Amino acid sequence: MLFLKYLLLWGGIGMIATAIGILTRDFYFEFKYRQSLAAGGATVAAAKPELRWRASIALVLLAWGPILLALSIVVVPSGMGGVRVSQTSGRFPGTLYPGAHFVTPLAESLALFDTRDQLFTTGAVEDGRSEKKHAENPDPLRVQAKEGLSLGLAITIRYRLDPKHLDYIQANLPQPVEKEIVPPVVASAWRELVPNYTVREVFATKREEVRSRAAAVITQKLAADGIVVKEVMLRDIQLPPEYAKGLEDLLLKEQEDDQMGVQTDIQQKQVRISELEAEATKAQQVKRAEGEAQVRVLQAKAEADAMQYTLPLKQKQIEQSKLEAAARKEATVQNAEADAQATVKNAEAMAQAKVLDSKAEMERRKLLADAEAERIRVTAVADAERMRNEGVILKQNPLLINKIIAEKLSDKLQIMMVPSDGKFFFANDVLKSMNMANKNSEAEQGEVK
Repeated sequence: MLFLKYLLLWGGIGMIATAIGILTRDFYFEFKYRQSLAAGGATVAAAKPELRWRASIALVLLAWGPILLALSIVVVPSGMGGVRVSQTSGRFPGTLYPGAHFVTPLAESLALFDTRDQLFTTGAVEDGRSEKKHAENPDPLRVQAKEGLSLGLAITIRYRLDPKHLDYIQANLPQPVEKEIVPPVVASAWRELVPNYTVREVFATKREEVRSRAAAVITQKLAADGIVVKEVMLRDIQLPPEYAKGLEDLLLKEQEDDQMGVQTDIQQKQVRISELEAEATKAQQVKRAEGEAQVRVLQAKAEADAMQYTLPLKQKQIEQSKLEAAARKEATVQNAEADAQATVKNAEAMAQAKVLDSKAEMERRKLLADAEAERIRVTAVADAERMRNEGVILKQNPLLINKIIAEKLSDKLQIMMVPSDGKFFFANDVLKSMNMANKNSEAEQGEVK
């Protein structure tokens, strides 16, 4: 729609420019024609140019069509609201919201209002700069307290115009509203309310109450004019210099008084602690003395009670000692008799043991002699059997004699020469002795049998 509006507007302007161009061209040719006539003084064969008034006027009249159509299209930007105002009947009821709308060209106009949140601020903001965009006077709002002292209030009002009441605002309120309505209403509300409170109440004790009451009054007054108040902030309060000095001194004195009160409380508590410690020490000493006295009484009673049992106990101990001595004497006698009897029995047992040992030794020796005789007999039989076997072997192999002699003499001799025929210098004697030994052993065996 916005493109169509500008297209129609530039189209109408283009038609007017074309008409002006046509007339300008015709006037130019007319001027040239007149110059040629003045210079030549003769009849010029060329035709006289004509001014195309009708065509130009027609273009101009036609150009008003698209221009009027373009003027009938109005666009309300985002965050704004509009009110149609007639040149004859005044404003029309209702609000034109953001978008494209149609109005009667030349007879109606559009009044725009900002419907976004706006700020009215007095006093310097936190960064040290004044909000000149939202307030003409960057100084704090000066009001008087109950004591007559002047206070400087740094306040901020966040508000916006109600889109539903823009027609009322345009018809009944002075424009612009943010300069003509909001500042006086805000200042009037604070100046009517603050004189009911003291400086101390406004500054400290009832600060929130003052702010909330002022917000209620401002909201009520501006709501009647179609202005919606969203928030009222009391950012800072500037105290009078003399009051600020006195308040500072008072605070210092209150701090000193609080400090003295704290020190006094501490000292009183220390005194109380000392008294309690003294009372506790005294009570401990009394309790200790009473305990020691009771212990002594109990010890005396115990000693008295013990004396009643000490004499019988001593007598019993004496009798027990006598009985123990008699028992030890009797035990000694019995032990001596038992030792004597044990000695006799030991002697008899030792004698019997020696007799038994003698008999056992004799038996042992007899058994050893028999065993030795048996061994000798068996050994003799074995030797005889061995020698008989060796004699048989030597008869069959006489050369073994040389070997046996060589083995017997091996640690004495290194080389020995023997006859190759088996004869040796004592071989016949050895064989004869072996035969005799065999015969003797056979004879002994026959006798034994």
